[in-house]
Amino acid sequence: MTIHHGDLSLTWQGYATLRIEFAANDRVVYLDPGRYGVLTGEWNSGGRDVPHPPGVDYDARDGDIVCVTHDHHYDPDGIARVASEDATIVLYEDVDPDRIDRDVAGIDDLPGDVLRIGERDDQAVAGVEIETLPAYNHPDGPNTSGGEPIHPEGFGCGYLLDFEGTRAFWPGDSDVLDVHDGLDVSVLCPSISRSFTMDRYGAATLAEALAPDLVLPIHYNTFEALEADSAAFAADVASRGVPVVLDERA
Repeated sequence: MTIHHGDLSLTWQGYATLRIEFAANDRVVYLDPGRYGVLTGEWNSGGRDVPHPPGVDYDARDGDIVCVTHDHHYDPDGIARVASEDATIVLYEDVDPDRIDRDVAGIDDLPGDVLRIGERDDQAVAGVEIETLPAYNHPDGPNTSGGEPIHPEGFGCGYLLDFEGTRAFWPGDSDVLDVHDGLDVSVLCPSISRSFTMDRYGAATLAEALAPDLVLPIHYNTFEALEADSAAFAADVASRGVPVVLDERA
């Protein structure tokens, strides 16, 4: 299923993979493509009764811009499946393949041109204004391991994409942060998982505070630790007067 908002068409393809097509200048952007079989056709629910896009063997290679937030979402195979041969791969500056405990290709092997981007940065790429914001877990919050944040400050970023005035925001793997206050957001695409990031309650509160034109949650139900009640989230957001939609089946 594809969600339409003005000149934007948005498709959640599973896990954190979000495809955004901008009709006005024929641009396609992907956020955090791949992992867990969502783009190889191997993803399945493992017998869980949860709403989630099906795994599809996806090889579109139509992306003009591919944005990656942090190590956990660095998937060179996923990038190769979505990036056109002249794509710009926008890679958060702290992403380090040598640190990743998976067998992943290096940055030099990625398709297209690679642009390393900072935690608070602004770049114009292929007609899209890209702003990055911090993404991390609070040290005293629930998303810690051994007393340390699962996503420490500086480890990742979120992306706020401006398509000629229509602004789509993927906060990345993050709790709700003070830096989110007052953002001008048209389409908010938060994680609502119960682990690792803001949960559905925090995401609903963020949606109410930012009052976007539309909320489209992603990054939930891919595996057990990410399970979330998306219907309850949608009802919560709608009760706060914010339009919300779910994209859970292709």
